[in-house]
Amino acid sequence: MSLSAAHAAAFRREVPTEGRIWSVRDAGGFPAPHGAMPFWSKRSRADRIAAGVAAYQGFEVVEIDLADWLHSWLPGLDRDGLLVGVNWAGARATGRDVTPTTVRGWFPDAA
Repeated sequence: MSLSAAHAAAFRREVPTEGRIWSVRDAGGFPAPHGAMPFWSKRSRADRIAAGVAAYQGFEVVEIDLADWLHSWLPGLDRDGLLVGVNWAGARATGRDVTPTTVRGWFPDAA
């Protein structure tokens, strides 16, 4: 299993337990580099990126309620043609990017 696949598997496992999603934003809003908006399943994962990746210096980590994310954010990302960056990690904050529809299918019993 690749590292990005392992991070995606952790996302699928951790999100229902956490009941929330984490992202980052600055004064310009939420980033969507290369057509994907990043989200993390734990605050500690988002904190590592905000603190350690130069491209995200100055971003604040924000909590998003799971039900809101599933029912508002994902449809909005889909309408905007954006992908979901899943638990990006590493020195360059990279990982798996998937469609909002695929991500919604991971959580059929959630909210």
